[in-house]
Amino acid sequence: MNALTLDNRAARRLFLDRHALSETPQGEARGSALLNLIERLGFVQLDSINTVARAHDLILFSRRPRYRPKALKNLYEKDRALFEHWTHDAAVIPMAFYRWWHLRRERDAEKLKAQWRNGRRDGFEGQFQKVLDQIREQGPLCSSDVGAGEKRGSGGWWDWHPSKTALEYLWRSGALCVVGRDGFRKRYDLTERVIDAALCNLEHTAEHTANTIDWCCAGALDRLGFATPTELAAFWDHISIAEAKAWCAAEAAAGRLQPIRIECMGGALRDCFARPDIAGDAALDTPPTSRLRLLSPFDPALRDRKRAERLFGFDYRIEVFVPEEKRRYGYYVFPILEGDRLVGRVDMKAFRDRDTLHIRALWPERSVRWGKGRIAAFETEVSRVQKLASVSEISFEDGWLRDP
Repeated sequence: MNALTLDNRAARRLFLDRHALSETPQGEARGSALLNLIERLGFVQLDSINTVARAHDLILFSRRPRYRPKALKNLYEKDRALFEHWTHDAAVIPMAFYRWWHLRRERDAEKLKAQWRNGRRDGFEGQFQKVLDQIREQGPLCSSDVGAGEKRGSGGWWDWHPSKTALEYLWRSGALCVVGRDGFRKRYDLTERVIDAALCNLEHTAEHTANTIDWCCAGALDRLGFATPTELAAFWDHISIAEAKAWCAAEAAAGRLQPIRIECMGGALRDCFARPDIAGDAALDTPPTSRLRLLSPFDPALRDRKRAERLFGFDYRIEVFVPEEKRRYGYYVFPILEGDRLVGRVDMKAFRDRDTLHIRALWPERSVRWGKGRIAAFETEVSRVQKLASVSEISFEDGWLRDP
């Protein structure tokens, strides 16, 4: 039997639906409503760059414009409904998922020791007990509170002092939890004081590993709509591609998955897996909202840059680490979503000392005309983002609308 083929538009609609980008952005954005949104996404990546707003705040704001950063802080630090750990990067994750990070913590414990035993981080293992004892006696601490007398470097990951490295290792491997942030500095506490003991003391068993692989793959597929084994493995970044391939093969043999072909932008077909009922999914025939909105460069819909290019024809590279003279667009450029298309990208920054959100340049995508209607929709969206950025004015640089 021939595999079902989804045309490019249907694939984009399904993908945006799974990322909560199809419906009109509206609704409650705190407490249980905010937690439900994060559970739907799976996690929200954290990032310290604040040219307009931090990545996690813009991710949530783009779906719920009533969102304000205090709501996430309360959910995380006060309600303990979220925990912080790694997926492909640091993220806040629903506490209901904590048990499924046990395998990740075990694997990190082995991997990080091997990676960090080098001259630049020499001696971090000898600081484990000292760090644990200090936190037990003094309560939650930041990296600046430990390692008195140790040589301090620049603060970059390549130049951590031994006690800072010990803190990160103990967090990644499970002995410590991050319980909040001061500014953007993590505060660490003993996991046993934060997390239910039944979740802290999970045993390493083949059954738990198998259950974790199943949860990771099933959860990733539910949030992607369709995927290759490689994409399933990368979503949470817990498991290997080989484990995801084996899961797909077993699920397909049991009739719980089906092969599917996805039409990419340009017409190429890509083999994926999907649920057997995918052909009847309402999202395939439901046009997403036409509301124009600005996305974070770390939005979950754009995290996989190659996937975004295949589905949307959107070639995106964040240029934070590119020397200014070599940048094609700008330091931190925001993709622009309209309906089921990415229609441009904008370089903008909040100058809080001037109380102004400044639009430096906007580049339309090729074949997308920016007439009066689209420009008006963009200006309306910028006025919404202005509130998140906590500034009162908006300014536009001369010649801000560039050629594609």
